[in-house]
Amino acid sequence: MLEVEQVRDVKTSWHVMSLSVLNEDRQEHDAGWHRRLGIVRVLIAAEQAHGSEVLLPLYTALGERIHVQGRGTNGSDGDVLAEALAEVGLPASLLEAADTDKYDDALRKSHNAGMELVGMEVGTPVIAVEGVAFFGPVVTPAPKGEAAGKLWDGVRLVAGTDGFFELKRTRDRSPSFE
Repeated sequence: MLEVEQVRDVKTSWHVMSLSVLNEDRQEHDAGWHRRLGIVRVLIAAEQAHGSEVLLPLYTALGERIHVQGRGTNGSDGDVLAEALAEVGLPASLLEAADTDKYDDALRKSHNAGMELVGMEVGTPVIAVEGVAFFGPVVTPAPKGEAAGKLWDGVRLVAGTDGFFELKRTRDRSPSFE
């Protein structure tokens, strides 16, 4: 969407959703589940304290560490979170949110707001376009420039088609974060 914003008159709003919340009734609550829940608790705490405009830079800082660098999946979430908060100028005190259920109602409300638009049978990302929501698009690597704009144009076209629900094929490559 950041690429789309460069070539189309679009402004993206970012919200918090959680695969841990989505899958909490379907999985055991192991240490990994609790770590992942802690990350989204910190996101909600940051949003509440500093506004929704902090979500994109915080998502970006976390995504760089977790997905690009491959960190945060082996118990180093605290380091990843602390580094990401520092990078975007947010206080380290937000880390306290990871270990409390104080933000869970707000997290569930944010998560459910997105899922209610698209249905509970999908994951992330969820995108809402002109009153219609979809899971996706899932594209790797993400298109740049006008290619992103053309993909957006296509998403808008299918969103405008009454009764359109899904296009899907099996992935034939791993995610690329280029």
